[in-house]
Amino acid sequence: MRGGREGGLAERAGSFYSQTMRRLLLAGAAAAAGGVYLGVVSGRLTVDVGWGRSRRRLGPLAVDVAAPRELVFDVVAAPYLGRTPHAMADKLRVVERGGDMVLAEHRTPVRRGVTASTLETVRFTRPERVDFRLVRGPVPHVVEEFVLREHGGGTRLHYDGELAADLWALGRWWGGVVGGRWEAAVAASLESIRREAERRAAVAARGQARPGS
Repeated sequence: MRGGREGGLAERAGSFYSQTMRRLLLAGAAAAAGGVYLGVVSGRLTVDVGWGRSRRRLGPLAVDVAAPRELVFDVVAAPYLGRTPHAMADKLRVVERGGDMVLAEHRTPVRRGVTASTLETVRFTRPERVDFRLVRGPVPHVVEEFVLREHGGGTRLHYDGELAADLWALGRWWGGVVGGRWEAAVAASLESIRREAERRAAVAARGQARPGS
């Protein structure tokens, strides 16, 4: 009987050990998966293996701005080529400036406690276009262009781009998730540019209308 009890205790101890190890392994796998997810979402980790790469168009999007093209270009370029406004300090950080190109970090809240960070080169061709190319972010490839055309006494600001992600169906799904949020952020930026450019144009028009201006 004693041998049987000892054998039963040993069996139960072995079962407890196996279950504990399985739980630890599952917890470790879940923690690792969570870390990978947060790394990819935040842009600190990019899956760039080149296998099963799929591409997705971004846009096209366009907004008509009741302001001259040069003024609209200045609104787009000023935070990069000049001093970044204090109000944008938590969203934009210029890492390095050149003559017509900068390396800039963009930060966008994704959900509570998680902020996506991208590093991009931004090239300026006055007054007709601004080009972005992703260096580091949640996907391995993004290129974008903002083209400014004179239109109806104002400016049409047109956006187009391309996003790519790896790993076949998983990449297509992830590219769709990232692409949808990316386009929403661009649409909000276009609207912000329109409002600021039209505000500056209205201020300039009022100044010109004053006697003796």
